[in-house]
Amino acid sequence: MWVTVARLADLPVERAVAARVGTDQVAVVRLSDDRVYAVGNRDPFSGANVMARGIVGSTVVDGTERRTLASPMYKQAFCLETGDCLTEPSVNLGTWQVRLREDVVEIGQREESV
Repeated sequence: MWVTVARLADLPVERAVAARVGTDQVAVVRLSDDRVYAVGNRDPFSGANVMARGIVGSTVVDGTERRTLASPMYKQAFCLETGDCLTEPSVNLGTWQVRLREDVVEIGQREESV
């Protein structure tokens, strides 16, 4: 099942917004190249639903640039592609499927961690 969350043009660039997908809260991030990611909105370190208030950025991991979302609470950075915490890889936000249909952003099921 896919849930419509917004028109692409309504999402702020390089920022996150919160959305509800079923019973889950997700942080939806639109990058400057119009890629869109959805990760869990719950900060696993504080337990607060605040990741949509985090800072979108990037860092280099093993020679590859990774786009990140940093927690506004304790500042841990999480990879937008995998949901993994960069400083504690055993901690994960979770990721959701995202698709763009014309100019509408839709969020699907939570993806399984590998």
